[in-house]
Amino acid sequence: MSTESHQWGRVADDGTVYVRTSDGERVVGIWQAGSPDEALAFFTRRYDSLATEVSLLEKRITTTDLAPGQAKATIARLHAAIAEAKAVGDLEGLTRRLDSLSGRADQRQQEHKAARDRARVEAIEVKERIVAEAEKLAAEATHWKSSGDRLKELLDEWKAAPHGDRQAEAALWKRMSAARSAFAKRRKGYFSALEEEREGVRERKQELVTRAEELSSSTDWAATAAAYRELMASWKEAGRADRAAEDELWKRFRAAQSTFFDARSAAMSAKDGQLRERATAKEELLAEAERLLPVTDPKTARAAMRSIHQRWDKIGAVARDSQERLEGGLKKVDDAVRKAEEVQWRRTNPEALSRARDTVAQIRRTVENLEGQLKQADEKGDEAASQRASSALETRRAWLAEAEKTLTDLTS
Repeated sequence: MSTESHQWGRVADDGTVYVRTSDGERVVGIWQAGSPDEALAFFTRRYDSLATEVSLLEKRITTTDLAPGQAKATIARLHAAIAEAKAVGDLEGLTRRLDSLSGRADQRQQEHKAARDRARVEAIEVKERIVAEAEKLAAEATHWKSSGDRLKELLDEWKAAPHGDRQAEAALWKRMSAARSAFAKRRKGYFSALEEEREGVRERKQELVTRAEELSSSTDWAATAAAYRELMASWKEAGRADRAAEDELWKRFRAAQSTFFDARSAAMSAKDGQLRERATAKEELLAEAERLLPVTDPKTARAAMRSIHQRWDKIGAVARDSQERLEGGLKKVDDAVRKAEEVQWRRTNPEALSRARDTVAQIRRTVENLEGQLKQADEKGDEAASQRASSALETRRAWLAEAEKTLTDLTS
């Protein structure tokens, strides 16, 4: 018979310690070193240790993100420990609590699995987006610096993104690598073509610079200025070489231009001064010619004008804005001298004087005849004849006045 009893166990007289279960009693140990109470207390403390572990596990599963695998391993360990426990207490109650935790651990494991599956799907979606953008850049990008920087950012985003399905991720990485390679190939091809194009531009501009330098010493101002305009137009149409070559060639081109145009400006300034001096000299000759007006001695005036013309021609050309005024002024004096010569010639020409007198006499006779016709028409009352005679008479009288004036000029 038992010497000491406990709700969940007892100590037999021989010191054997039993724990009670639904299947009956089970020996958990032998106690001979003390009283039965001490034995029950000792084995109860062992139970309490197991109960504490179960309670801690319950708390961890409830309040922390304990991994389901770790929880299940702990539950299995505790199950085994309880099954062989050398302890006195409600061991089956602990087992039931562990069974409950197993269900929760299974649920947590399923939730974790679902979360991992979602994370893998989301990871693949993220990397699919990364790859799609990389492929678009590889196919369409032309802003190489910013696009290259963006590809590096995409690579960093790939590395930072969570892992998804290994097979799907491997396929995406293959596409990502292909996109980066395609971008690098397109960029290399672009810059190779650009370099070739720039080399062609450099050679063309070298030819333009050489031509510009050849022209820099020309004194054919108009033709060379036009040639420089054509060279400048060709320069703009040629495109751009690399920066260093462009700057060096442009410096030489501008230097050649400046040499020519500076020389032209100096020459034009000198020519302008010379033209002003010539204009001043012609102003003096024009004033000398204008002092001949009015012409009273055509012969003397003509001799003076011959001298003026000789000196005028010797002076040479003047500026265009002065030329018309000076030439026009001299022409007026020439016209006045020529008119005076014509008048003098008519006065001294017997044939002209005779013709003038004959013309006056002839017109006077015609006037007298018309006056007679008008008188007869008036006496007859012939209005139409009178009108015709009157009109003809008026015309002939005008002619007579002009002929008499010419005769007077010739005889005065």
